[in-house]
Amino acid sequence: MGKAPDDSLDKDCKLLVLKGTLHLKISYLVALILFGTLVIPFVRFYFLYLGVRWLYIFLLSLCLSYLLTPIMRLIAASLNILDHPHGRKIHESATPLLGGLAIIIAFSSSLMANMLLERGMVILLCGGIIVALVGLIDDLRRVTARLKLLIQILIVLMLIYNGIILDLFPPRTTWGFWLNLVFTIIWIVGITNAMNFIDGMDGLAAGLSAIIATFMGIVAFQTNQPFMGWIAVGVLGSCLGFFPFNFRFKKPALIFLGDAGSTFLGFILAGLAIKGYWSENSRIVSFATPVLIFWVLIFDMIYITVERVVRGKVRTVKEWIDYVGTDHLHHRLYILLGEKHRSVLVIFLVSAALGLSAIALRNARPIDGVLLVCQASLITIIFSVIEHAGRRNNRTVP
Repeated sequence: MGKAPDDSLDKDCKLLVLKGTLHLKISYLVALILFGTLVIPFVRFYFLYLGVRWLYIFLLSLCLSYLLTPIMRLIAASLNILDHPHGRKIHESATPLLGGLAIIIAFSSSLMANMLLERGMVILLCGGIIVALVGLIDDLRRVTARLKLLIQILIVLMLIYNGIILDLFPPRTTWGFWLNLVFTIIWIVGITNAMNFIDGMDGLAAGLSAIIATFMGIVAFQTNQPFMGWIAVGVLGSCLGFFPFNFRFKKPALIFLGDAGSTFLGFILAGLAIKGYWSENSRIVSFATPVLIFWVLIFDMIYITVERVVRGKVRTVKEWIDYVGTDHLHHRLYILLGEKHRSVLVIFLVSAALGLSAIALRNARPIDGVLLVCQASLITIIFSVIEHAGRRNNRTVP
């Protein structure tokens, strides 16, 4: 952050917003007109009358995110809030951050415009905003990993105090309550940081969040949970509005999510998974469905933890918290495939495939849930064997 602002980057940002290509000007104008139409009260009520509130939320969050992202890029460049290439960073030039703020504003606005202010969701949103603020400070000045972890745990305890807690075990027993509490902390903190860790390639975290939100929304409407579906659709629209600026074939990203954006998305999606009901008939299916939808994040976190311990890279919890490396799934696939966008697309395909497995669990037996989780494990084991062979044959492995 101490470097002087890049004049060429600042100029490029202004061109993006004010001039740009014909395609960009047209798409931006269309988004602006659509957004202006959507904020008209009559239009919103008409969507509600037709029973397609989800479509209104999707379009509003999509348009607002698309409109705000270039503005956030301009602000980030003007204030020198840039992510410079160094160490484990694999991008090649200084790139503006603050993309996550566009997603946060778009998502929150789509909820407030539709009066989706149920108490639990307000608490979850407030927790997500606090997590995002810590991430923003980290983008600006750096926050120690231990302090971030402590704040995240305290926020999760706040959620638990307000009733947002897993019910994997009998909640009315002492041992069941404490196990649910521990697993709630592990789930939300783990997914929040896993999303942050996987945000290492153009479009990866935003695209993965969109895929996860899509399948969460499908399951929500399958199980008659419209509120959960609307929230998921809000995340989907916000991520898709940001995505074109973050993932461009053969060209580098124009803007990054930053820690604020990636941790916010991970926190909201993880918390929403706890608030939802995944199965009325089987605890195994209720457990297996979100696990499959979030599998890529879960696998990446478990894999790097096991590998780092086995290889002696970390020996204590403190070392594990502080360790920063290039051994995440996207790094390993990049070594194997030699191309960033291919690596990102492969991860998207795997996530979508496992999400489809989660959809298939809707009317499945408990044994089917166990088998599909085993199938996901086998798929990722195959991936691990293949990428490990690629790493072994590549002397530049970190």
